[in-house]
Amino acid sequence: MHTSNHATDVKRPDREHRYKPQIANPNAVATEDLTPDYMNILGMIFSMCGLMMRLKWCAWVALYCSCISFANYRVNDETKQIISSFMLSISAVVMSYLQNPQPMSPPWPSY
Repeated sequence: MHTSNHATDVKRPDREHRYKPQIANPNAVATEDLTPDYMNILGMIFSMCGLMMRLKWCAWVALYCSCISFANYRVNDETKQIISSFMLSISAVVMSYLQNPQPMSPPWPSY
């Protein structure tokens, strides 16, 4: 039979307090990092350009922007938009290579 000795117990439930983050200045405006939002919008624009114009470099830039957006999103943000942008960019890359399986040529003219 196990008996616990409350006198030697290091846990003190009466001393437990829930963590609340301190606000340095309540009058200051919180600055948000808008990088994930901008990258999400750029990813969708480049995905549509890659799909409509069949530009492989646009599809790859869209995938790059979507990865940046996915890596920097906040936990409390809406994940549906980020995942849909990511899937759209992947589909742009896949569709551009299905339509033309040749390696990507650079967008600038080669002499």
